[in-house]
Amino acid sequence: MKWFTNVTLAAVAVLAVGAAMPALAQDKIKLRMSTPASETDFRSQGLATIFADGVKDFAVYEPHYNDSLFKQGTELVAIARGNLEMSITSAQELAKLIPDWSIFTAGYLMRDADHQRKVFEGEIGEEMFKLAEDELGVKLLSVMYFGTRQLNLRGDKKIMTPADMAGIKLRMPGTDAWQFLGKALGANPTPMAFTEVYTGLQTGTIDGQDNPLPTDKDRKFYEVTDQIVLTGHLVDMNFLAFSKKVWDELTPEQQEIVQASARKASAEITEKILANEAEIVDFFKKEGLQVYEPDVAAFRDHAQKMYLESDFSKSWPDGLLDRVNAVK
Repeated sequence: MKWFTNVTLAAVAVLAVGAAMPALAQDKIKLRMSTPASETDFRSQGLATIFADGVKDFAVYEPHYNDSLFKQGTELVAIARGNLEMSITSAQELAKLIPDWSIFTAGYLMRDADHQRKVFEGEIGEEMFKLAEDELGVKLLSVMYFGTRQLNLRGDKKIMTPADMAGIKLRMPGTDAWQFLGKALGANPTPMAFTEVYTGLQTGTIDGQDNPLPTDKDRKFYEVTDQIVLTGHLVDMNFLAFSKKVWDELTPEQQEIVQASARKASAEITEKILANEAEIVDFFKKEGLQVYEPDVAAFRDHAQKMYLESDFSKSWPDGLLDRVNAVK
């Protein structure tokens, strides 16, 4: 009887442990990421490996690619409403909800990836991140370089100045900030979802689009375009957006791990994009595209003049432009 009792107790203990294992797994926080990027995008790969590995002890990273969960431009509102945990957002999307952010949508503001990192990992970034947290309930964890945006066009018309862009239907995302940038480049900006750009170029619905070169390659836009004009008009940036509600439920140790993992992933993504950009021009030339540099000074002067004369600059925080320029 004693032997039977001991075996029974042991069996019950095993069953109890087994029953507890799924519960422990379920106790992990699910971090759903919504992004318009593909699974092969550098940002997607960096987050799915470095970030996911960093938080694996207490969270499950669950990415949803190609706008499959939320459409581009709706993610921040979804996070604010408690319907989403994470997204990759942009200054343009933030500016749509917080006008102070519009300064970071301006063409020719950031000098390069290093300048960008120093701005957002310093006092300026701290202030702007807090603004997003206070007004949206969205915590911005890190900045990542997304490449320098260039023009990618159909046809063989030589583009040297903004005047040459007259009448060109340039796909830009639908926010006011993106549309204004298209005008500042001299084009006729046309709103279109990112997932529709390839077909739009293929059918001639649009004459071109602007993106960093790695995106042009990843989305195979080179198959349906003829030239890349190296305007270098925007040192583009993305931010890893995180639910403030979820953040507040984490322990201080978990918060530290999430923050460190985000910065580590963003730094790795930045380095890979920089290295890829250095090599990718030759790829496009081999694919038969014309790749050339226009009169960048003419584009810069035209864009900056338009920004300073626009309502956009009226919402820029006093002195912030000078502070950004002063970061070395």
